[in-house]
Amino acid sequence: MNIQRKELLVTSFALFSLFFGAGNLLLPPLLGYNAGENWFWVTIGFMITAVVIPIIGILAHARLQGTLFDFGKKVSPIFSLIYCIVIYIIAVAIPSPRTAAATHEIAIHSAFGTSPSLTSAIYFSLVLVFVLNRSKILNLIGKFLTPFIVIMLLAVIGIGLSSSAFTTGISQIETPIVTGILEGYQTFDAIGAVVVGAVIIVSLNFKNMKVEAFESKRKLIRRSGFIAGTGLFIIYAGLISVGAYYGSEIEVNSELSSDMQRANLLRGISIASLGEFGNTVLSILISLACFTTAIGIVAGTADYFKGLLKDSQTVYVVTAIIACVLGVVVGQLDFKSIITVAIPVLLLIYPITIVLILLNVMPEKLATPLIFRAVIISTILFSIPDFLGAIELREFVEPFVEVIPFAKYSLGWVLPAFLTFVVSSIVQLKITRDR
Repeated sequence: MNIQRKELLVTSFALFSLFFGAGNLLLPPLLGYNAGENWFWVTIGFMITAVVIPIIGILAHARLQGTLFDFGKKVSPIFSLIYCIVIYIIAVAIPSPRTAAATHEIAIHSAFGTSPSLTSAIYFSLVLVFVLNRSKILNLIGKFLTPFIVIMLLAVIGIGLSSSAFTTGISQIETPIVTGILEGYQTFDAIGAVVVGAVIIVSLNFKNMKVEAFESKRKLIRRSGFIAGTGLFIIYAGLISVGAYYGSEIEVNSELSSDMQRANLLRGISIASLGEFGNTVLSILISLACFTTAIGIVAGTADYFKGLLKDSQTVYVVTAIIACVLGVVVGQLDFKSIITVAIPVLLLIYPITIVLILLNVMPEKLATPLIFRAVIISTILFSIPDFLGAIELREFVEPFVEVIPFAKYSLGWVLPAFLTFVVSSIVQLKITRDR
């Protein structure tokens, strides 16, 4: 069955928009600004965790065409259940409220001076309306919101680069690629891949999308993933390079919190490229980008618990309401506070998510239950020092950090996970041959 161009474009735009939220817009420019002359290398690192891994996650969804539970069930059903619950709690407790906090701080408060509680209440009320009308999510986001977001982003990047002096400052980053990789964690894109990928699967099951056959959906999701990934790559690279090239023209007060540095830099770039109208453009951009991501997170969470409890529509509605109420409560915090809480959690859950994504796109013979279990256990064990270090318990893990390769870069899990994969694959091959 041929995939219609309209369905492909709508799904691609929707997927891009569900990925592209607050962190995706705010993080890259300051990363480029601090990287200076090394902006290209920091971009490479950022793309690994903010584009490549998430798109592989979408490919895994295309292969499985199930729920998030299917990602971890080969480890064990209990592990997968716990992992899913943790992921969805994190999603509605951190990245979803963060979208409201970013919208308030950058787009709403500066224009209207309203309180965070009012902004969050209105914001998540609108999110709830869209989530409860989920059959229209793909069409609305894919046809209308995302093209508008992409056009404005390309205008800011294109005009910004064309009017830039193409001079960069001295790099303030010692390890550009590693810094880019870790900064990519904060976009939540890998977690977003396993959450919003499920939203795409469920949305494609609605009759108005006219995609029913397994192979047709697989092709559609894969192609949409590549298109969305290409879009993310272009936008991220553009934002990082603009941040680097405007480093000598826009002064960012180093005494400000990092979130305000990000906001001020992005505002400065928007004004430099589009004049005073840039402020308006920035406000609309952030509001739309954040809003579509929040919709994807809440819908994905509600979908999961609906499926977990006998496909109950009541559960879907109740879960969506709870997620939105939690968003209102946490959304009253400032962007910096939410990021501070997020970092330790990400250092523990992100490696597990990355490994699950990679294993789920591998051939069956390289991704048996034995291999799943061994690699996941190794990843969890070697991620614990990073987690403890992030919550100010570094003295307890310092001896391990000194001997584990890459541990000082918060990547101590990488080599052990790879070696475990190799060893467990050899063991699995031997077991198979002995049968």
